[in-house]
Amino acid sequence: RKPLYGLFQYNSNMIGLESLADPSDTWEIIETIGKGTYGKVYKVANKKDGSLAAVKILDPVSDVDEEIEAEYNILQFLPNHPNVVRFYGLFYKADQYVGGQLWLVLELCNGGSVTELVKGLLKRGQRLDEAIISYILYGALLGLQHLHNNRIIHRDVKGNNILLTTEGGVKLVDFGVSAQLTSTRLRRNTSVGTPFWMAPEVIACEQQYDYSYDARCDVWSLGITAIELGDGDPPLFDMHPVKTLFKIPRNPPPTLLHPEKWCRGFNHFISQCLIKDFEKRPSVTHLLEHPFIKQVHGKDMSLQKQLAELVQEQQQLGSVAKTRHERTHTRRPYHGDRADKYSPDDDLVNLEVLDEDTIIHQLQKRYADLQIYTYVGDILIALNPFQNLSIYSPQFSKLYHGVKRSSNPPHIFASADAAYQSMVTFSKDQCIIISGESGAGKTESAHLIVQHLTFLGKANNRALREKILQVNPLVEAFGNACTAINDNSSRFGKYLEMMFTPTGAVMGAKISEYLLEKSRVIKQAVGEKNFHIFYYIYAGLYHQKKLSEYRLPDKKPPRYIDNETGRVMHDIVTQDSYGRQFEAIQHCFRIIGFTDEEVYSVYRILTGILNTGNIEFAAISSQHQTDKSEVPNPEALDNAAALLSIGSEELQEALTSHCVVTRGETIIRTNTVDKAADVRDAMSKALYGRLFSWIVNRINTLLRPDKNICNSESGMNVGILDIFGFENFARNSFEQLCINIANEQIQFYFNQHIFALEQMEYQSEGIDATTVEYEDNRPLLDMFLQKPMGLLSLLDEESRFPQATDLTLVDKFEDNLRCKYFWRPKGVELSFGIQHYAGKVLYDASAFLEKNRDTLPADIVVVLRTSENKLLQQLFSSPLTKTGNLAQARARVTAASRSLPPQLSAGRIKVDTMEVMRHPEETTNMKQQTMASYFRYSLMDLLSKMVVGQPHFIRCIKPNDDREALVFSHERVLLQLRYTGILETVKIRQKGYSHRIVFEEFVKR
Repeated sequence: RKPLYGLFQYNSNMIGLESLADPSDTWEIIETIGKGTYGKVYKVANKKDGSLAAVKILDPVSDVDEEIEAEYNILQFLPNHPNVVRFYGLFYKADQYVGGQLWLVLELCNGGSVTELVKGLLKRGQRLDEAIISYILYGALLGLQHLHNNRIIHRDVKGNNILLTTEGGVKLVDFGVSAQLTSTRLRRNTSVGTPFWMAPEVIACEQQYDYSYDARCDVWSLGITAIELGDGDPPLFDMHPVKTLFKIPRNPPPTLLHPEKWCRGFNHFISQCLIKDFEKRPSVTHLLEHPFIKQVHGKDMSLQKQLAELVQEQQQLGSVAKTRHERTHTRRPYHGDRADKYSPDDDLVNLEVLDEDTIIHQLQKRYADLQIYTYVGDILIALNPFQNLSIYSPQFSKLYHGVKRSSNPPHIFASADAAYQSMVTFSKDQCIIISGESGAGKTESAHLIVQHLTFLGKANNRALREKILQVNPLVEAFGNACTAINDNSSRFGKYLEMMFTPTGAVMGAKISEYLLEKSRVIKQAVGEKNFHIFYYIYAGLYHQKKLSEYRLPDKKPPRYIDNETGRVMHDIVTQDSYGRQFEAIQHCFRIIGFTDEEVYSVYRILTGILNTGNIEFAAISSQHQTDKSEVPNPEALDNAAALLSIGSEELQEALTSHCVVTRGETIIRTNTVDKAADVRDAMSKALYGRLFSWIVNRINTLLRPDKNICNSESGMNVGILDIFGFENFARNSFEQLCINIANEQIQFYFNQHIFALEQMEYQSEGIDATTVEYEDNRPLLDMFLQKPMGLLSLLDEESRFPQATDLTLVDKFEDNLRCKYFWRPKGVELSFGIQHYAGKVLYDASAFLEKNRDTLPADIVVVLRTSENKLLQQLFSSPLTKTGNLAQARARVTAASRSLPPQLSAGRIKVDTMEVMRHPEETTNMKQQTMASYFRYSLMDLLSKMVVGQPHFIRCIKPNDDREALVFSHERVLLQLRYTGILETVKIRQKGYSHRIVFEEFVKR
């Protein structure tokens, strides 16, 4: 059986398509009536009794989405009413060649819509009589009353959804976005409808998640429809639909264009419908008592006859061209004539005067109007609004779907759509590069790109779409943290590849993760926090009263997440945001497909890390040794060992001593207190880093494309790069250096595409184009990356010397990096400065060598391999890749089988250290790759993925440092525009040719 996925979600019994009757047995198509939201609408005749009906044919059935489900469920269970279109049934016509068709058979309303009637009259210099308007509104109110009494909100009341019969009947139609209310939930909080008719409270739901509305949103829409019946169009109809969603909540309630030309009763009726505070707005039952409506009583038969005559007259004269204001929750975007909606201000290339002041003024003016997006040719500038905006809902996705860029204001959805359309049209991989400094909004932009691509690549498999949308929240919980300048800062690089079939249906996804900032697990700078997940899990277990199960204290949080201020415990006790996030993470794991056992193992490892951080060390003085250490709080040791399913004695031994092999003999040496603490922290970092890699690998396995749908060779992908932004703190360490080198590489890639390759192409094709000067950062990248004298090579070389110190490292840099980009400040021994493309940064070299070596003693690896937790065993049995990540699972069996000696599988007995020495490559890569080498390979891997695709650039700009909405700092924005080369980009896009296609493609067109 092939069930129609989700179509019968309100019905407890899932019905398969085969259970629906074949329409051919009952209905015969006579003629096409028109085009509906989903496909053609036909007039059909019943073969048995000759009665007429209308049918919406949905073809192919795989295109069915939530709206037709909603309509079916409402029509199926709604009792008949003279002012609501009747439902004759849902049918399924199977066809193995073109795919099945769904037939939704409804009452035939062959008098057209009230919108067509009004426009036809206005075209002939006439208008609807007020008595006829009151009759139409009376019918609509009765239909709405019937819906509301059955706990249904229509949510898309407008002229085109009020149809007429040739007998003058008034019928409500199109329940595609209607909402069914349960007795326990008499309000809704989803933002749907057609922009011009949408109530302010419905729009507000997109901005405030705790906001809701009730059936009176239909009353507002009916008020707008009343204006439409008088004027022929709704208010703001000449404005772009996107902008109306800004204007409606801010503007005073609209009126008729010429209120003085209409009676007082009609004006008052409209004003009652359009009360902005919906709590004070009357219900449809109250409005049925309004004098303007009550005038119909006793005259309804004669008014119906007059309306029938108007309909007949309209049909004889030929109907007016139908104006479609597309609902913003429907399948296809708004396709009205919108050439006049394009604003030259949308693209900086259109500026006549090209200088910094003009560009800044333009961006500031747009930002003040909440227009946070601006084009530079094919590049998008995105200013962080530091507030929720109502421009990312499904209705906006509909607007930015396969339309010309000039049809809509600039938007991140337009960039996603451009990449998607290029992929489908040219069968070529695409790459979206999101760049900007920390806190500029890159991560949120990446979310929105994924959201829109998932919408554009709507596959039949809704479960897959849901999984893809849960990926970012999950990996961010583990990979993001609160820093001094950003509450949700990415502490790793993420390249997400969304995979599509040749026809553009999404079929899977894959993440590549780079350079997780593992050092954050053990120590955070003042005012910063550990990775989000630690707070989520502690708070979640606290509120679920499960802390004791995971051996965590309930009075004082573990050391790794307990900052000096003591606010962590206060926040956990008084706020439920962390607890809610924990529930969200559990939801993510479940939707993506992790098993309960896997999630339980993840929680035990996380809480094991928190307990490990609480292990303390004290010196033991003895006659012979003064550098021996012990654990004065054995409870913390036992807790960590229990959660990691290892022996506490073995763990203590691995922390407080280490093995040295000389001439084949194993010698056990004791660790000092400092050394033992370093080993403890190295173990915590390794546990977290490998767990993070495993989660990413598991996601990739669960989101791998189904080979039955499409093989990976014929598929295409859109890659989305979300990498940590440029950083310059009061104290900058090894992590900031790596982050900033990565940003240098991204800037170089941008320069190559926008300037160097562009100008080379003009020369090769003999085009006379003005050369644009730009800041080339290639020499600076060489200083970092070249071998053997680049900064990273020098760092690796010094890391190999056991006697080297951070001071000898800085001396080596100073001796060898003699160029304008490097300097060493006087009087600060362990510091050096770099002139980056984004400005000068002073680095503190303390702990550079230790961080680069990133050593994990073999003794720790051996102990962790003895764990009875299968996942933990796997983490330390799989090799690491050249980029420092855990290898995919295929290496698991051989590694695990070779590395666990037979005597260890029976129980926890003394570890054979020689066993790990025989298989160094399966543990910590004891040929000892450094962090710098992992970093270098990560950059190479990332670039190899990016260069395959056609690039699309999004430049995120941070308008101020205080994270305040509507505050635009001239100096901060100017600095970012300068170092990202926006002014030069505007010039080359204005003087150059940003779009080109190959001859073969041109001829095809």
